[in-house]
Amino acid sequence: MVRLRVAAFAVLSLAYPLVVYFALGRFEPRWMALLLFALAALRALTTRQPVWWVAAAGAGLLALLATAFNQALPLKLYPALVNAVMLVIFATSLRFPPTAVERLARLTEPELPPFAVVYTRRVTQVWCGFFVLNGALALMTALWASNQVWALYNGLLAYVMMGVLFGGEWLVRRRVKAAHAHG
Repeated sequence: MVRLRVAAFAVLSLAYPLVVYFALGRFEPRWMALLLFALAALRALTTRQPVWWVAAAGAGLLALLATAFNQALPLKLYPALVNAVMLVIFATSLRFPPTAVERLARLTEPELPPFAVVYTRRVTQVWCGFFVLNGALALMTALWASNQVWALYNGLLAYVMMGVLFGGEWLVRRRVKAAHAHG
């Protein structure tokens, strides 16, 4: 049952900007807020980490505002909220190691060598930069761009940028591992 909730949350989160875009003009924002309430509830049910409860509360607050004022802006702020939460998680892990990326790396390689710990710290810093940039762009598109630009950025371009970062990091990681294997 937990896996089903996690999968539902992932699908809804990824599709959220496009669902909101296609619903705008067809449904009042107060009805679209139900999707955001569902995301908040699924997030709260799938975690034991307080930071995600705060994120769920933030999503719930945005949904409440969309419902109360029948405005789309709170719905469009959700991607910026997600980036802010991810930034807090990654930045906090820099202050209180192990870093977020190191924790992920240890899932597949529990005994990381010292160079890998340094590398994962640097990757965590890069992700922090990504969340700042992506969150700022998500916020700017929500506040000042058309619905089409908001949906294009938050429903496609942000994912492409994330994919490029994942792919680039994978290539760099291979080179770093190879350099340390031979030297």
